[in-house]
Amino acid sequence: MTLRVAIKVAYFNIKNLARGFQIQPDVETIFSFLQRAIIKTGFLESQEVKIDYAGRTDHGVNAICQVIAFNIHEKWNILPDRFLHRINANLPQNIRCWAFALVSIDFHPRFDAISRCYHYHIYSQSHRDPLKDRYAWCVWPAFSVDKIESASKLLLGTHNFSAFGSPPIKGGHANRTVISSEWLQIGLNEWVYKIRANAFLYHMVRRLVFLLVKIGQGYWAEEKFIQGINNQLPQMSGLAKPNGLNLFEVQYQELEKNNFEKDN
Repeated sequence: MTLRVAIKVAYFNIKNLARGFQIQPDVETIFSFLQRAIIKTGFLESQEVKIDYAGRTDHGVNAICQVIAFNIHEKWNILPDRFLHRINANLPQNIRCWAFALVSIDFHPRFDAISRCYHYHIYSQSHRDPLKDRYAWCVWPAFSVDKIESASKLLLGTHNFSAFGSPPIKGGHANRTVISSEWLQIGLNEWVYKIRANAFLYHMVRRLVFLLVKIGQGYWAEEKFIQGINNQLPQMSGLAKPNGLNLFEVQYQELEKNNFEKDN
């Protein structure tokens, strides 16, 4: 009998250790580290492991809650903490599996997700801070908080976001529903942008953050941003740096927060 498990994974995507999440030929990625670690546990039905995941993250992007799923043999229906410890023992320090759940055999962490939430951290000062640069984008000159907050609210609802990213599948549609979009100040000169949607286009969050900052700095007009949302007007080129982005949460109908058992 086959069991299917879902696991929450956190990683700090150190650039010289792994090039993004998705598997790539002849390059170490977060996925390749996970794949080898899971194979070494012996939990799998066969060595031809198929690991599904909620979404790929770019080179340099971090995650608190990437979700992966794969099948195991029923004989490995063991305590979650032992299960996770076995995987974590074979992972580098910047990657950790931290929660576990048994799921239906047809569960898919990407296609069954009902929403995703990303956080983007920025700080604003005239000189870079090497410690903050590990997880945030240094923005200068300073920006108007009122302007970026106002523009971020324009994203709410269902729109064709093709001016802000590309579909992950060639020929796919660009309609997405943004559920929440807000900026919170978390320090003297530090902010986090929180955006939740049913799904995202490729590079969508980094494009949006870049443009919101440019609006706040006066380098891009809110009117043009609105036309991008409503009429797909091409926008100023550019992306926010990957290190500020964090895949914070993926939600499922099947899995509530209390379905996952955390590592001790």
